[in-house]
Amino acid sequence: MITKFDKLKMELKERPKIWLVTGVAGFIGSSLLEQLLLLNQKVIGIDNFSTGHIKNLEEVEDVVGQTLWSNFTFYEADIRDLSSCKLVCSGVDFVLHQAALGSVPRSIDDPIASNETNVSGFLNMLIAAKDARVKSFTYAASSSTYGDHPGLPKVEDVIGNPLSPYAVTKYVNELYASVFHRTYGFDSCGLRYFNVFGRRQDPNGAYAAVIPKWIQSILNNEEVYINGDGETSRDFCYVANAVQANLLAATYGISGSEVYNVALSDQTSLNELYGFLAEELGSQGVNEIRPPTYRDFRKGDVRHSRADISKISRDLGYRPTHSIRQGLSEAIDWYVENGKN
Repeated sequence: MITKFDKLKMELKERPKIWLVTGVAGFIGSSLLEQLLLLNQKVIGIDNFSTGHIKNLEEVEDVVGQTLWSNFTFYEADIRDLSSCKLVCSGVDFVLHQAALGSVPRSIDDPIASNETNVSGFLNMLIAAKDARVKSFTYAASSSTYGDHPGLPKVEDVIGNPLSPYAVTKYVNELYASVFHRTYGFDSCGLRYFNVFGRRQDPNGAYAAVIPKWIQSILNNEEVYINGDGETSRDFCYVANAVQANLLAATYGISGSEVYNVALSDQTSLNELYGFLAEELGSQGVNEIRPPTYRDFRKGDVRHSRADISKISRDLGYRPTHSIRQGLSEAIDWYVENGKN
C-alpha cells in the first residue's frame, strides 16, 4: 500500500524546496539532512557543535554523494544569537527545529544552560521564522511534557506536572508556539518524541542515551547499569519514524499550533531492552555479555511511558515503518562500529 509519506517523497523529488534544519549535526538533525538531500531538496543547516558532531555531517556526505551534498549550506552558529537565527531563516520554506540541550540529568545538573538554549533559543527561532514568513515551523517537543500524569497511553491533551527542568523547557516551547499562533497568526507543529534511537546517536558522555550507552559498555566489557528494578518502560522509536513525522508535519500540518506524539504506541521495559541488545550483539559475534547491575532510580525519571499515536496517524497519515526490533537490527552495525573505545 502506498502511504501518504510515499506520496510526499515523490512530490518533493519533483518540486524541491528550501529547508532549514537546526541542530543539523546532531543525531536527529543529521538524519533529517540525509533524507532531505536524498529527496533532492536544498537544505540550510545550523549547529554550534555543543552536542552535535562534524563526523555526523561527514557521514551524511558519504551517504548522499557530492552532487546532492552541494545542495547543503552549513552555518556554525548558535540559536541563542537572534541575528544568526534571522540569517538562516531568510528565504526558507520549511523550518525543522531540532536544536536543543537534551537529557533530563543534564538539565538537573545545569538548568540555566538548558533554559538558555531550549527556551531563549527557541524563542529566537520563532521570531526569526515568523519574520521570514516561512511556510511552516516544525519543532522537536518531548514526551517529558507528560510529567507525573500516570495515564497510559499518553494522549496529547492530557499532561501532568513536569519532573525536571528539561521537561519545563519543552513545555514552555509548546506554550510559546501557542501564543505565537494566537498573537501573530504564526502556525507551528510540535512533535513529542518518545525515546528516539538509531544511527549517529552519540554513545559518549555522561548524558548519553540508554541504547548507545549500553551497547558501548557491553562492547568494552564494562558494567551496564539499570536504574531501578528494570521494569521501567519506554516507547522506543526508531529515527526513521521521527524523520517521517517531521516531513509530514512540515508539509501537511494543519493550521494553528498543534502537538503530536511521535512513537510506536508500544512499551519495552529496560530488562526487555537489555535482552534485545544482547540478541542483536550476539548476531554480530559478541557472545560474552554479562548481566546488568541494578542501582537506585534516577531523579526526574518517569516510571512508564507509551504514546497514543492516533492523532498524528489521523491528521498527518503517519505510519511507523520500524518496530524497536527492526530499528535495532538496522542500526546495530553502526552502533558496533562506533561503540568501541
